[in-house]
Amino acid sequence: MNAEQAVFLVGGQGTRLGELTRATPKPVLEVAGRPFLDYLLAEAGRHGIKSALLLCGYQAGEIASRYDGRTIRGMRISTVVEPEPAGTAGALALAGNRLAESFLLVNGDSLFDFNWLSLCPTPATPAKVLVRMALAAGVQGDRYGRVRIDSGRVTGFRPIGSSDEPINAGVYFIRKEILARLGPAPCSLERDILPKLASEGLVEGHVARGAFIDIGIPEDFARAQTAVPAIVRRPAAFLDRDGILNEDTGYVHRSDQVRWIDGAHEAVRWLNDAGYFVFVVTNQAGVAHGLYQESHVNELHDWMNLELRKNGAHIDCVEYCPDHPEGAVEQYRRHSDRRKPGPGMITALLADWPVDVANSFLIGDRATDVEAANAAGIRGHLFRGGNLLEFVRSVESPRHRTIGGD
Repeated sequence: MNAEQAVFLVGGQGTRLGELTRATPKPVLEVAGRPFLDYLLAEAGRHGIKSALLLCGYQAGEIASRYDGRTIRGMRISTVVEPEPAGTAGALALAGNRLAESFLLVNGDSLFDFNWLSLCPTPATPAKVLVRMALAAGVQGDRYGRVRIDSGRVTGFRPIGSSDEPINAGVYFIRKEILARLGPAPCSLERDILPKLASEGLVEGHVARGAFIDIGIPEDFARAQTAVPAIVRRPAAFLDRDGILNEDTGYVHRSDQVRWIDGAHEAVRWLNDAGYFVFVVTNQAGVAHGLYQESHVNELHDWMNLELRKNGAHIDCVEYCPDHPEGAVEQYRRHSDRRKPGPGMITALLADWPVDVANSFLIGDRATDVEAANAAGIRGHLFRGGNLLEFVRSVESPRHRTIGGD
């Protein structure tokens, strides 16, 4: 069961921020020149979420006017306005007829650098609970409540204080059946619902280590001005497609032709969990040769991403080049800097995404792939077959970044 909807709790008043939120909702306060909510929506979109639902309360009109009907990274955004304060669980109940059978629920005032899809059930780890919540490990300070966990099950919640236990990171995978357990508004998910569900064994916790920050107090809002841009700037893993993700059997363009490389799903998931952007850059000269069309390329890549999502993995973006100087189709018969060994596909991604170039790399199966990486100023690794996960682990190290606490 995979979530394609993200629901954002953006209705709070943000009273601890004083004058900052007197006329502006906390989630749209500017952080490094952008509304904070923009960062969260971009995170949802890059994880392949198809629709975002904003649950608005305080100053709801401003949020609705900014976002309702917009599309960000292919994700359609809509809003629900609560007529009076209903609490986090109450807002969820009000949106009941707009909710998918399963969805991600996201606090609108915090950012946690982890793989959102790691919360979703996979064939290997089917969900047997109503809620799986993201827990941030290694966050210091006494500003946050702590979560007790035993063998993956949440067993309780500690009040605010300093300890080695993880904190609630404000991202959840939720089954719609939870609506039957919600009380009358106003009702708090954190105070009224989760403790009761946890006592019944219906809440799991997924512990991850990554950068975390919320903007709920003036000191952290000030710190967010530099911390948030640092969190969303990540190194990237650029992957060739044929010969890296799937076997290169010659002009693959249909799902029934795909034979995955051993360890491909696991390698992409490892990179997601380790905090890398994952980009595919692939020459698709079959289009220029008239063997298939660009629509076939896009359909295949959509299918591949759906298959990866079943294992909690995702590709952030795909760039392909359909051109070839000797192509049979005139439209594509041309020299292109995007065709490897040209670096054009890589440089386009570097321009569009907040990439840490110095720590980025490419994996390809041909010398032209490595040449393209070198021309773009990133490391290139030549994969000669075997298990892709083992290869990735042999050439790169996992990232651990923690920004949080006091």
